Parts: sequence; C-alpha cells; structure tokens
Amino acid sequence: MSQSAAELPVTRADFDEVMVPNYNPAAVIPVRGEGSRVWDQDDREYVDFAGGIAVTALGHCHPQLVSVLKEQGEKLWHLSNVMTNEPALRLAKKICAATFAERVYFANSGGEANEAALKLARKHAAEHHSEAKRRIVAFDNAFHGRTLFTVTAGGQPAKTEGFEPLPSGIDHVPFNDLDALAAAMDDDVCAVIVEPVQGEGGIVPADTEFLRGVRALCDRHNALLIFDEIQIGMGRSGHLFAYMGYGVTPDILTSAKALGNGFPIAAMLTTADIAASLTLGSHGSTYGGNPLACAVGEAVFDLISDPALLAGVGERRERLLAGLQPLVDKYDIFTDVRGSGLLLGCVLAEAWHGRGREILNAAIEQGLLVLVAGQTIIRLAPALNISHADIDEGLRRLQATLAALDGGTPAKQA
Repeated sequence: MSQSAAELPVTRADFDEVMVPNYNPAAVIPVRGEGSRVWDQDDREYVDFAGGIAVTALGHCHPQLVSVLKEQGEKLWHLSNVMTNEPALRLAKKICAATFAERVYFANSGGEANEAALKLARKHAAEHHSEAKRRIVAFDNAFHGRTLFTVTAGGQPAKTEGFEPLPSGIDHVPFNDLDALAAAMDDDVCAVIVEPVQGEGGIVPADTEFLRGVRALCDRHNALLIFDEIQIGMGRSGHLFAYMGYGVTPDILTSAKALGNGFPIAAMLTTADIAASLTLGSHGSTYGGNPLACAVGEAVFDLISDPALLAGVGERRERLLAGLQPLVDKYDIFTDVRGSGLLLGCVLAEAWHGRGREILNAAIEQGLLVLVAGQTIIRLAPALNISHADIDEGLRRLQATLAALDGGTPAKQA
C-alpha cells in the first residue's frame, strides 16, 4: 500500500529532484509555527524576523484566523465569477470605508494586482484621453511582480534578462529624483507607478516632498498615480496604508502580502470613475475574491485596522532600532539601518556586498530567520504584533550571528 501524501517523508534534497530551480531554499524545512516562532523537521525553534517577506503580519497560525478559515472551509470554498459571495463583499466594503477607495478588485498575488492596475491605467487613458496616451513611468530598482508586464515595470534589469522582447511603453527614472521624473513626463504618460518604500530595491523610503511632487506632476499631465503597497501596506508602516502617513492619495493602490497573512489574496483599490474602465469581461481572475481568501482577508483587515495594533508598530520599531544600533557600532558588517515602520533594512558594509545569503544562512544556524533585499541589505519584516520578548531574543541571536561572522572580535573601536 502506498503512503499517503501526509506520511511521505521529504527532505531538502527532494527539492532539487522535483522542483523547478528558480529558488534556492535553505537546508532546513519549517513544519509548524506559532506567533513569531517556527519549528523545523527536527523540532528546532527559530525566531522569525522575516515574516514570509512581510506576509505573516499577525504571526503564524493566529488563532482568530485559524478559526475563520476552518469555519469558512466548512461553508463555501469557490464560485465562478457568475456569482459573488458574502466574504468578498464584506471585505470590499470595509476596505472602501477605511481608505480613499470606492471600488475594489480582488486577485491572488501582488503581481496580479499590479497587472490589473497597469492595464486599468492604459484602458482608462484610452477611453478618457486618447489611444496615444499609453506610456508608463516607473522607477529604477523598483519591484512590481513577476508577470512580463509587471517585471518590466520593475526597474531591475537582472529580473528581465532572457525574457525579451519586453512590453513597450515603460520608462524608468531614478527613485526620489523629482527633476528626473519631471523631465520624463509628458501628456502621453497614462500612469506613474511607485512604491512609497522600495522593498526589493533596498528598503528605501520615498521622501515626502518627492511623493507630493509626483502627485502634482500626475495631475498636471492627466496621468494616474499608482501606489504599489504590496509590501509596505496593511500596517507595516505604522499606518493602515503608507499613503496615509505621507498625506498623498493615489488614484490606484495595490495590496497583497499581509492582506491574507499567508493565505493568497490581493486587492486593487481605486475610485468609481476610474474603475468604470474595467468594463464587463475586460479583466478577471478565476480564484480572485474567492470566499476562503476573503473570509481570512476580512479577519486580517479587522485585526490590523485596530488603532492599538498600528500604534504598537512604532513602539516595536523603536525597540528594534535600539537593539540594532549597538550591532552597527560594534561589528564591521552593518553601516546603517533604514526603512519605515517594521520594514527595516540593515545596510551592509562594502566588504559584505553580495554576501547577504551568507549572513542569512549564518542567522539560521543561530535560530533566526531574516531576509535579503538586493545585494546590500539584510531585511527585517517581523510580525506587527511580535512580542517584546521575541524582539529581544531575535536581537540576541542576530548579535550571535554577527559575532560568529566577525570572528567573535569587534572590528570597530569606540
């Protein structure tokens, strides 16, 4: 008798035998999690400062989310787009009530949400202005997804190499450079897409005056402003969405990652006037807005919208920064820490550029999960509700990591 899927033993070596090699996962395989701790196949425990790349914003297996998923799982899983469902409608109503949005489109991933946003911008321009108004302006080092359209909008050539020919009509300018954007703008631009905080590009926050200027340029040229808040949205900045902290309102906003706390769901937010351009049948998603995802998303939205939780983001940020600064001062590995809210980037010293994976693996050896961002950043994106005890323990393990990499001897002298 063959073993069931649950009983079939697997190891990291099986990845190389059965999976496409576009990832290079660590040697350990986590099997369960609770809060900001996870355990691997050998029951070894880790503090999670990675959050699944800013996804598990409420920690692993949050009891309320588990309960909602179980309850909805016994009611209704999926319907065709011929019908709507109650969880989708409830979640959309809550999003609209809490944001600038009047209409919501649900998808499964950030890339899909950005794909919808870019398509909507071109269609809206064609309908309200002219067929010639099709150009999109994006920024160097941006990341907007892995579809051919969104990876082209992202400003990282390494991620488009080998996939040419790429979609046309997308130009890039330096991030945080308003003069460069002004020079690139014309009346043929239908949209500007920007991350309020660049994630994969190195955890670089936009300057407030820059975003205000982007908004003004879009208004001047009748272009839509798209905020990609896939990573920094849903509470990570300390605001429900980062645009609220900047005081700059986009025309379209995309959300994913933390919206489902690990259950795949994404959303594109916009106004009623702009949304009207996505006419019947012009765009869609088989699984987007399914009852399971939206039931979880609604519970996540309720929890993250809590003012007390959002206020706690700033408190936890300060605790992390207070613990990270001595590590910057003591070891010749980090030179600075930057970011927004609980999305932090530890800037690597020049000698460590391109060696982020080495640090990540060393952290795993110390029982800590961290991330990289590009070639020069160690990224931290812990749960928004991470306990003080877990912050302190994670910092202790990070110090042990740096000490091991630095030979146990501080390289910087007071």
